[in-house]
Amino acid sequence: MNNPVLAVEQLRVTFNHRQTVVDGISFDIHAGETFALVGESGSGKSMTALSVLRLLPNNARINADAIKLHGENLLKHSEFELCKIRGRRIGLIFQDPMSSLNPVMTIGSQIEEVVKLHFNLSKPELKQRALELLRQVEIPAPEQRVKDYPHQLSGGQRQRVMIAIALAGQPDLLIADEPTTSLDVTIQAQILSLLKTIQQKTGMALWLISHDLALVSSIADRVAVMQQGKIVETGATAEFFANPQHPYTQKLLGALPSMSSCANRAADDKPPLLQVSDFYCHYPIRKGIFKRIVDYVRAVDGVSFTIQQGKTLALVGESGCGKTTLGKSLLGLIPGSGRVVINGIELNALSGEALRQQRANIQIVFQDPFSSMNPRMLVGDIIAEGIKALHPNIRAEQRKTRVRELLQQVGLPEDSALRYPHEFSGGQRQRICIARALAVDPKLIVCDEPTSALDVSVQAQIIELLKALQREKGVSYLFITHDLAVVGEIADDVAVMYKGKIIEQGSAAEVLTQPKQAYTKKLLAAVPVLDKPLQNTYGTA
Repeated sequence: MNNPVLAVEQLRVTFNHRQTVVDGISFDIHAGETFALVGESGSGKSMTALSVLRLLPNNARINADAIKLHGENLLKHSEFELCKIRGRRIGLIFQDPMSSLNPVMTIGSQIEEVVKLHFNLSKPELKQRALELLRQVEIPAPEQRVKDYPHQLSGGQRQRVMIAIALAGQPDLLIADEPTTSLDVTIQAQILSLLKTIQQKTGMALWLISHDLALVSSIADRVAVMQQGKIVETGATAEFFANPQHPYTQKLLGALPSMSSCANRAADDKPPLLQVSDFYCHYPIRKGIFKRIVDYVRAVDGVSFTIQQGKTLALVGESGCGKTTLGKSLLGLIPGSGRVVINGIELNALSGEALRQQRANIQIVFQDPFSSMNPRMLVGDIIAEGIKALHPNIRAEQRKTRVRELLQQVGLPEDSALRYPHEFSGGQRQRICIARALAVDPKLIVCDEPTSALDVSVQAQIIELLKALQREKGVSYLFITHDLAVVGEIADDVAVMYKGKIIEQGSAAEVLTQPKQAYTKKLLAAVPVLDKPLQNTYGTA
């Protein structure tokens, strides 16, 4: 193909004249094509995109033979000229829509702002154009939503607004930087299908940046793999996935979780560890001057399940179904009611010191490891905190020994105890949180989306770590997630949650291969699988 929309030649980006983050890469993207740049966090993917738009910080330096947009070398353009290109000829969708949207402006105003910048339209025409863009990205009831603020929309709807803003300038090239990372699988399928549909209608080029190879295989025409600032392999999608050449590509593909793994897990009956019966968590809705209760939000609505000793129950469902609320309620972090029995002891009948002692039996690993640790505490103190609180009789020297043992168990060096959380990668932070949860020898760990924000290879390491700890210590897991591919790797049993209720449960093999409920089938159909064509049959997010 000739005349690419974008041609990047020998791009190199350095910080402070020392640290090289993009190391002499070249690629091109053609009209109507979806080009995927994949790799793990820190490989230089996003820096490459920001370099094309010259949006790097002041201490960054760009060196390249050329960065051409329809043959024009953008490196020769002034900042004033680039402002006419950004948002007009090149659109950009950021990873986190909530932090990218202005919280004090309505979504209609934010769309109009971009249109006004690039087109000479009257005020009524601006409002009409904003409505057209919201319809194009399939936002329901756009006439009402145009007056809403970002916090009034769901995650999928906010991402659709970001797409509308990126499309407002009618760009020749749309850069989508991890546009679906934090979204449920069904909403992810909708967003990708929407992008593909818009691309087919407009003929724009789509540059997708992602670390999810299964997702990429369903949408991209060509793929390039980036490692430590360099492109190590590139090719047409079908050939790329059928015959990967570079060891790093093979490693990434080998780390992809598979739902079929559950078929290899032996079923055996073990005594129950946790028994939950008729559990509720309702929030009152108050209205009027006297704030009388008029109704309840039924976040968890009569849930019952059992977890066997040394086994994993995966609790799956989309955001807002009540998964995390249930997990936190079981630990007493938020109020709930119902019968909870662990290791034969009914927690509801306990109070005071007796209840506090039982807390050691249930621990939790949160989704975001960085925000769940005190940034001003040393890692050793963070891990030892639970021991001090629940086992005050253990001496300081014994605690230090225990911390060293825990760090070794989760695959971190002993000197990690003397460092702060910000000095570690995302995967290492999650290992620290697992060590903290293990510190008091719990019988059950609630894992709340512990791998959702991690690269596939790091995700695979954390899953293997959890499985190894289960084999060695006999610990049980309540594994909360929306990623059914991960479920296949770790779960013995699965419970599917929808609107506060468990609508289907059984062994992982039964639920993942022979689902009975339509909602479960919908979740499974939306899971990205290598060589599976992109589908969207689920309506709007």
